[in-house]
Amino acid sequence: MTAKTDTLLSVLKLQPVVPVLIVDDAKDAVPLARALVKGGLKAIEVTMRTPAALDAVRAVANEVEGAVPGAGTILNAKHFEQAVAAGSQFIVSPGATTNLIDAANDSDVPLLPGAASPSEIMTLLEAGINVMKFFPAEQSGGAAYLKSLASPFGGVLFCPTGGISLKNAKDYLSLPNVVCVGGSWVAPKELVAAGDWEGITKLAAEACALLG
Repeated sequence: MTAKTDTLLSVLKLQPVVPVLIVDDAKDAVPLARALVKGGLKAIEVTMRTPAALDAVRAVANEVEGAVPGAGTILNAKHFEQAVAAGSQFIVSPGATTNLIDAANDSDVPLLPGAASPSEIMTLLEAGINVMKFFPAEQSGGAAYLKSLASPFGGVLFCPTGGISLKNAKDYLSLPNVVCVGGSWVAPKELVAAGDWEGITKLAAEACALLG
């Protein structure tokens, strides 16, 4: 797991915020990803919540220089394999199952599995995983709750996602057990629908400046 953990951390440390995208139309994927990369957000999570998602990952992987495409909302081994085949360089899940972990163990592509409780964290630690997604972050207790996990789970790093915005992102990023956050605010649906790629680049640049 060590090599894959290093690979995953190298992706997550590219930027303070990983965009979490719901792509309804695959034709938007390339200009959207280019806008995010231009603003400094290279690692991009495309969630598998729409029929266009796999085509979107494939397009970003093939056409967007500098982008590191990933796939999110991966719920099972089949999803994992499809996302990897489409070109995903990292995989994100809201939780974890034995089958999903087995699929990750059989692949060179790293998995960022979700956890929201001490028991879930301990189960992932037993599987050799110490970099996790904290989800849903705000609804599970927010930055204060995550801070309380730092002492008993000193070797675990988190990417909190869920309810995070420009207003509260720094609350998470200031924690010692947070490597980055995930957020959808950098690519709002209305800007994507309007093709306002410059507006998305501006939001991406603001997100990048959070650690400045």
